[in-house]
Amino acid sequence: MTKTSMMRVFAAVLAVLAVAVPASAHDWNDAQIPWQSYEAGLAKAKKSKKPICLIFFTEWCPHCKNYSGVFHDPKVVEQSKRFVMIHVDGDQNKELSQKYALDGQYIPRTFFLSPNGKLADIQLPREQYKYFYDEKNPASILASMDAALKKVK
Repeated sequence: MTKTSMMRVFAAVLAVLAVAVPASAHDWNDAQIPWQSYEAGLAKAKKSKKPICLIFFTEWCPHCKNYSGVFHDPKVVEQSKRFVMIHVDGDQNKELSQKYALDGQYIPRTFFLSPNGKLADIQLPREQYKYFYDEKNPASILASMDAALKKVK
C-alpha cells in the first residue's frame, strides 16, 4: 500500500469516527445558550436581575446526556434568554451538589433561583425526584421556566 493510499484510508476512518463518536459526552447547546459557572452566574444574575436556571449533571450520566438535548429545542433556547443559565458538574463540585440535594443527589437536577440566589419553590408534583425534568420532552422544563418567570422577582 502506498503512502497516499494509507493516508486516504486513515482520512476515511477519521471521517467515520467523527460522525460516529460525539465530540463530548453532552452537548448542552453552548452555541446558543451562554452557560455560566456557578459563581459567575450568581454575579451575572445579581447584575442583570434575571432569574437563574441551575442544572447539576455529570459527564458519565446517560440521563444527563439525554437532558442536554432538550436545550436544543428552539422554545427552550428562546426562553433561556430570560434566565442566567448555570450548569454544574456534580462530580467536580461535590460540596455545591450536596447543598442542592434537597431530595437526593440524583442527576440531572434543575433548580430555579431568584436573581439574588435564593431558591424558588418550583418543582415537579411528585413524591420523589422533584427536580428531575423529562429528559427528552421540553414541555416540563418550559412549564417550570414559565412558573419561575412569574414567581421569581
